[in-house]
Amino acid sequence: MKRPSHGEIAGKIRKAKEAAQKGLILIMDPAVLASDALELGYDIQDISEILLDLLDNVSPRGYIGQPPPERSYKDQITDCELFAFRCFSSRLGCDVYLKVALEDEHIWVVSLHEPRRVKGEEQ
Repeated sequence: MKRPSHGEIAGKIRKAKEAAQKGLILIMDPAVLASDALELGYDIQDISEILLDLLDNVSPRGYIGQPPPERSYKDQITDCELFAFRCFSSRLGCDVYLKVALEDEHIWVVSLHEPRRVKGEEQ
């Protein structure tokens, strides 16, 4: 069976949303996220609202991660699966790239920035 399935991704989105609603949000690299927040035009203090907006707008079709999901090499979430999405933020008014990991009841925000062009990709 190919992983992650549509149902598995939907379940991960649901768990991520539950964690965000409870305020169980952890940030992998606060300095990087703060820099990306400036580029997107929001205050890092608003991360929970931004994340909830994104999770309300994301669907399994927006999954752009690898099959099977890539595993983290970061110390805090070693071996946790990483789920990457491209989705529209109604709050920011643009598409964003969001990569998260779920650990216990927490959501780890690994990346949250504007989608970056891949070498050789047409604009």
